[in-house]
Amino acid sequence: MKVSYAQIRESTPQIFEPGCSTRVILDHVMSKWGVLVLSSLSDGTRRWGELRREVGGISEKMLASTLRTLADDGLVHRESFPTVPPHVEYSLTPLGRDLMERMLPLVEWVADHADGMTARR
Repeated sequence: MKVSYAQIRESTPQIFEPGCSTRVILDHVMSKWGVLVLSSLSDGTRRWGELRREVGGISEKMLASTLRTLADDGLVHRESFPTVPPHVEYSLTPLGRDLMERMLPLVEWVADHADGMTARR
């Protein structure tokens, strides 16, 4: 799928303008924690502790906030099981899976080029 920025703007003239919902969603999806949480969930369902370990460096508060935001956006599904202790699982929704099919190539590109790019400093 090849599309240019100009084509996107032509099809939806007000897209990415201040106050547009596209800026809000880009902020949620492309934030450091959003990318890492979504990438982790692209490998399958995770419990809270698994996500916390896989997304190293994230605080409990930030993980909770990120998961809530991504769930509110319809990208992450939260399923709570009535057990003691509470058991909660997180997974990508169909919309989240569709997003990650498109975003994982970018994540891979960053992984391939990050060291070389930061070495230039």
